[in-house]
This record gives sequence, C-alpha cells and structure tokens, in this order.
Amino acid sequence: MIVLKTAKELKLMRAAGRISQRALRLAGEAVEPGVTTKEIDAIVRKYIEGQGAAPSFLGYGGFPASACISVNNVVIHGIPSEKRVLKQGDIVSIDVGAYFNGFHGDNAWTFPCGDISEDAQRLLKTTEEALFEGIKAAKSGARIGDIGNAVQQYVELRSYSVVRDFVGHGVGAKLHEDPKVPNYGAPGKGALLRPGMAIAIEPMVNMGSHNVRVLKDKWTTVTADGKLSAHFEHTLAITPDGPVILTLPD
Repeated sequence: MIVLKTAKELKLMRAAGRISQRALRLAGEAVEPGVTTKEIDAIVRKYIEGQGAAPSFLGYGGFPASACISVNNVVIHGIPSEKRVLKQGDIVSIDVGAYFNGFHGDNAWTFPCGDISEDAQRLLKTTEEALFEGIKAAKSGARIGDIGNAVQQYVELRSYSVVRDFVGHGVGAKLHEDPKVPNYGAPGKGALLRPGMAIAIEPMVNMGSHNVRVLKDKWTTVTADGKLSAHFEHTLAITPDGPVILTLPD
C-alpha cells in the first residue's frame, strides 16, 4: 500500500533528510587513503545521534552498522570493518539513513578516494547524472516505469548496466515502503505518481554485467564479474509542482 504524506509529514521528512544528508557529507569528507570503513561508520553514527536522531540502518534486519560502505566492486550493503582500509584509487559508496521525529531520510553517494582512474570517474559521473534523470521523470501524473526507463536509457546508452536485483523504494515512517522503484522498465507502466508520495531513487550502476551476488554474510552484494559499481540516491517528494528533493543541504 502506498502511503501519501501530508504537507506536515513531508516537512518532518525534510528534517530527517537534512540529518541524513549532512551525515553522508561528513562521511564523504573522511574518505581518504588509510582510513578504515569502520572509522567512517563511527562518524556517521556520532553525527546522527548527536542530532537527536537514530541511524536508520543500525539493527535493521540485523545489519550491524550505521552506514553501508561499499568499496569498488561491492554494489551495496557493505559492512564497515576495521580491516577494510581505504587506498588510493578506490571508489567508496556510502549509504546513510536517519530516523527523526517519526520519519526516515535515506541517501547515498559514491566518493573517490584520492585520485581515481578515468574509467572510474566516468562511472561515477554517469551514475550521478542518471539519478537526476530519474528525478526529472518523477512528476505527478507520470508512472514508476518512467523513472526506471529514464535511468536505464541514460546508463545503457553509455555502455553501463543497471542492477536489477535491488531497487529504490518508498520512504516514510518505515525505511522501505511501497512502491518499489526499479532503475529499469517501460515508460507509462507501474504505479501512478501522486502528490504526497515520497520515494528513494537510487541507481546502482555496474561497469560490466548487471548481475550481482550476495556473499556469505548475507549482506555484502558484489558484481558477479568483479567490475566496479557506483550508487547514488536521494529521497524526494512528489508534488503538484514537480519533484522536491528532501535530502539536500539547507
């Protein structure tokens, strides 16, 4: 069931989105050679809890950390570890959520660790741009398939692939709500976008095949071919005047 939010509820979601966005930016600023993913996770938790909020991911389904930190060929759900030391040339996807005043904010970004290869730069640029192509398609009266098609076309025209096993989602009082928001699909298909809907659009784009596999820890998801993957995400509200991103700085 799709839950439509009131103007007051969307305002509360905006507050949660600000916290999750600021935590993500702080995490990104910490990405540099020699830093562990566990140290970055600690930064995220400290900031979110310091704002009187709670990390959305901590304990969610048993997840043991406050942020998902996924390096290079890890697509999503990387578990922070003191053993995972970042090195020059890595690309680091960080996914952060904050629960505040009854609502969640959810966002992700992929950061370069020092100087990265031109191939990696192009992957990050394409994935970020694909996110905003999806957001532009998220207009009241459009369909979920319009979002997925916009992302898919943009990505595949640049010879990358979009992950199909994991998708975006509705956001609100629960971290994951209806509807599902795939990064692929046919225009004019799927749920109707209506004012009051809040969704997370989150392209996961692979340099090679779209196929992925989940490791034995039941969380860490990697590309099946070992090639790089990038992940960008915003939470947004559908309004009569167009999409409004809820996970932006003030």
